[in-house]
Amino acid sequence: MIFEHRTYTVAHGLMDDYLQRYEEFGLPVQQRHLGRLLGFFVSEIGPLNQVVHIWVYDSLADREQRRAAMEADPDWHAFKRSNRGTFVAQEVKMMVGARFNPKHV
Repeated sequence: MIFEHRTYTVAHGLMDDYLQRYEEFGLPVQQRHLGRLLGFFVSEIGPLNQVVHIWVYDSLADREQRRAAMEADPDWHAFKRSNRGTFVAQEVKMMVGARFNPKHV
């Protein structure tokens, strides 16, 4: 099992707009294709204006297949176009659980 940890830094003043757009348009497409969302978080203390989402996949091949299907979806392309100018930075990490990681994920 692998975990994809995505951090996006949103331009100042655009967070509420982005969250509304994501919930209405982005999340449904991602849930349709990517499957297991472990969590979606907004920063409160520390670096501000950040959102983090963590997705769970069976393997890198599973992730590749699911993301390819999402990239072929016109709804996903429409959502990506609506985000132009929203982000100032993006970081993606692929992680594996430690041997004592909870198995309920």
